[in-house]
Amino acid sequence: MSSTAATADAPAMGPGAVSAIAQRYADALFDLALDTGELESVERDMAALRRAIAASADLRKMLRSPVYDRDAQARAVSAIADKAGFSQLVRNFLGLVAKNRRLFALESITAAFAARMAAHRGEVTAEAISAAPLNDDQTRRLRGEIELHLGKAVNLNIRVDPDLLGGLVVKVGSKMIDSSLRTKLSRLKSVMKEA
Repeated sequence: MSSTAATADAPAMGPGAVSAIAQRYADALFDLALDTGELESVERDMAALRRAIAASADLRKMLRSPVYDRDAQARAVSAIADKAGFSQLVRNFLGLVAKNRRLFALESITAAFAARMAAHRGEVTAEAISAAPLNDDQTRRLRGEIELHLGKAVNLNIRVDPDLLGGLVVKVGSKMIDSSLRTKLSRLKSVMKEA
């Protein structure tokens, strides 16, 4: 989800401000995990947290809403961390994010942390958005094509957007390849209007 969506209920915060906040928190967590030798476990926990946020509209609403007080948000995030069995470092980190009223940026923080880990390993992060879920073979072939094109290992994040109707949108850094049916139909509509 974009940082713009992550700020839906965060008052007076533009996407740039949320990105800056997310990057600072992700960098701090990365540095601490590196210093304590816990990079792998923190990466696992942050990936699990990212999946949980993506899978739950209620969780996203709770994280973004200013209606919930600091204690309620901290309890909710603590319960998630307990249930998932997160490391103490990640639990403490989530407590700090909640205490500082920055949970609205948590989804962006998890994305920034994943990007920092990928850069640490010399990987490039790419995002593929498809109209329907990709199977393992399709995912493997897509990753292979991107790696062949870039000449680097790729950390591929895939999400589904049924509004695309068909095809794919692939984003690598600031580059985007949009072969979605929705975009093709929009282009056709524009051409038809001009004719």
